[in-house]
Amino acid sequence: MNTQVYHRTAAVNGRTVFYREAGDPAAPTILLLHGLPTSSQMFRDLMPLLAGQFHLIAPDYIGFGHSDAPSRDEFTYTFDNLAAHVAGLVDVLGLKDYILYMQDYGGPIGFRLFTANPAAVKGFIIQNANAYMEGVGEAPKQALLPLWENRNAQTEQAARDFVSLEGTKFHWLVGAKDPAAINPDNWVLDQALLDRPGTQDYQVDLLENYKTNIALYAEWQAAFRTHQPKALIVWGQNDPFFVPPGASAYLNDLPQAKLVWLDAGHFVLDENVDQVASEIKAAFSA
Repeated sequence: MNTQVYHRTAAVNGRTVFYREAGDPAAPTILLLHGLPTSSQMFRDLMPLLAGQFHLIAPDYIGFGHSDAPSRDEFTYTFDNLAAHVAGLVDVLGLKDYILYMQDYGGPIGFRLFTANPAAVKGFIIQNANAYMEGVGEAPKQALLPLWENRNAQTEQAARDFVSLEGTKFHWLVGAKDPAAINPDNWVLDQALLDRPGTQDYQVDLLENYKTNIALYAEWQAAFRTHQPKALIVWGQNDPFFVPPGASAYLNDLPQAKLVWLDAGHFVLDENVDQVASEIKAAFSA
């Protein structure tokens, strides 16, 4: 059984997109979509556990990880544009269908792919990725509502704090069962990339643009009800950003979904990777 993870790039819409790949391309594909403030590196421990049964593709969005990171003067950082480049990678790789694993920013990117081509999506793995107002915690409301209402130097500050070293480390450690089990390489690597010149400027652009995701919630929910994709929800129940009612809300539109609560926060894989891998295999193996 080959569980090797390969590190590749592809030209997509004139940009270089980095992605990790593992498993047999003839097996069912899982498209792994990362969150903020990280990259496909968040899946580095999960991919070898699934590679024996699935084909795995984990891209870095434009501006994240090892993908091209043009300045905000050269590229308009919106969720529509990030999703367009993921969709472009799907086309370049010739993926006919796939299961979506979505965490944090992976939700709005994956749900855009789903509503654009629901027939291609064979299922959801939802991990602290939100599609309901019930799931928006007080922390992001306090940080982002002022930015959405009137962007200026003062209202930008909370967004900049999100992508500071303190904020990045908090994302990784909040809600962890044992902080000593969380690899500090997570936030050190993430912050090294976030500290590149101009990067935090376009990250603020994306945090401002997040309001376009909330505007699409009703459309996504309607698509869930219409198409009823198979869904596994694995949720860190100590997440202050995307709170537990957001996980439960999926069951109103996807009543056949399986919801698994994890004693974790916004990120879950450092401490729960074996359980998550087992749940995915149970839910989606032929």
